Amino acid sequence: MTGRDLVALLKQHGWRLEHIRGSHHILSKGGKHLSVPVHAGQELGQGLLHRLVKEAGLK
Repeated sequence: MTGRDLVALLKQHGWRLEHIRGSHHILSKGGKHLSVPVHAGQELGQGLLHRLVKEAGLK
């Protein structure tokens, strides 16, 4: 899954894009913040993907 795909998935679950700093998209929901790296077509590492999904409460 790419960073762009993850951002789209998070938006579907109520996360809101706060701002973009460089290649990192900062999303928020209910006082929580996540930083998702978005690099042109690059897949996220498995560990990073699992951590972000867990922190987002999707797992």
